[in-house]
Amino acid sequence: MMNLALFVSGTGSNARVIIDRFRAHPEDGVKVVLLVSNKADAGALLMAAERDVPTLVLDRTTFFETEDLLAQLARVDVNFIALAGFLWLIPPYLVRAFPNRILNIHPALLPKYGGKGMYGTNVHRAVKAAGDLESGITIHYVNERYDEGNTVFQAAVRLDADDTPEEIAARVLRLEHGNYWRVLRGLAD
Repeated sequence: MMNLALFVSGTGSNARVIIDRFRAHPEDGVKVVLLVSNKADAGALLMAAERDVPTLVLDRTTFFETEDLLAQLARVDVNFIALAGFLWLIPPYLVRAFPNRILNIHPALLPKYGGKGMYGTNVHRAVKAAGDLESGITIHYVNERYDEGNTVFQAAVRLDADDTPEEIAARVLRLEHGNYWRVLRGLAD
């Protein structure tokens, strides 16, 4: 059984899809046991609370300068972590504690458009500025550097030359919602 912690900084649309999917299909072997956020006002916290998923808000000092989070994750028996729009770099102690058990979803086809500051609209604006006619998602294991872990899954979508960054974002988000939970289910097997 995969006891999953979701790490989120924003509204948590991917987290919502994951929670709802695995709640409706417990036979998939994935249970979301905790939602963690680095923002006390993240919309994902309310969404999780509405679904009776326990939540935890991190502060920067505790997250980066202590290993207290490990005890909190152990308390709810977390054995896998999925980042779903979590904007902080994962510290070395957490990577070591969960080797090849932390996934991230990135809204581009890595290695293009990865690294610090490349998230959300920043990525889609960069894709548009480069004139790319393809974008997509990369689901990868997390290491100690932004967006450099081994790729687990990629999916692409064709773009039109006149697509706006917002239209690119909507197309990519559909890929995210349709695939992240599938990859997690596959890893739970």
